[in-house]
Amino acid sequence: MSQINYMPDCFNSLTEAFAKLPGVGPKTAQRNAFYLLQFDRETAFNLATHLTEALTKIKNCKLCNTLSERSTCDICSNETRDPSQVCVVESPADMLMIEQSHSFNGFYFVLMGRISFIDGVGPKELAFESLLTRVEKDEVIEIIIATNFTAEGEATAQAIESLLLQKNSSKRKKVARLAKGVPFGGELEYTDLGTIAQAMRERKRGS
Repeated sequence: MSQINYMPDCFNSLTEAFAKLPGVGPKTAQRNAFYLLQFDRETAFNLATHLTEALTKIKNCKLCNTLSERSTCDICSNETRDPSQVCVVESPADMLMIEQSHSFNGFYFVLMGRISFIDGVGPKELAFESLLTRVEKDEVIEIIIATNFTAEGEATAQAIESLLLQKNSSKRKKVARLAKGVPFGGELEYTDLGTIAQAMRERKRGS
């Protein structure tokens, strides 16, 4: 006996789309779809409009790889920032958290991910070559690796540090890692700003 589909196909597709969001299970996805269609279509149209606009306008900054409406983001265009420091983070959300902590005034490189060989994500997928281009500028003296303190984040940090040390034969550039005020398994996006600021101030400098 074939299963009866009680809801329209487009409703089921909407539910499946919601369920792909982080932290949203099938039941929550279904509730969201029901709520928007039954009680708040104005919010649904508003969400669709702004999502379409963001997808159309937002791209990657050509220098640091973060999300931006222009080819160069506001931070990379800011001439008052310290050109001697580049902080490497996994995501724009991590960059935002560091900015909100007011503990760093240099520039960034956003990896847009982290190494996960299970998911097929390696150095090539994380644009390590673009990272090297970013940090090989003469004015860059210190590269701060601020990937998350997860297994994948640690693997990413080790890969970056190894690559930078290979390229830094003169030892002129310093490579640092955030201090472990951030607990292992923790992600910057969900860490309080005071802890991030302390981890930045107490970062451990290598060669």
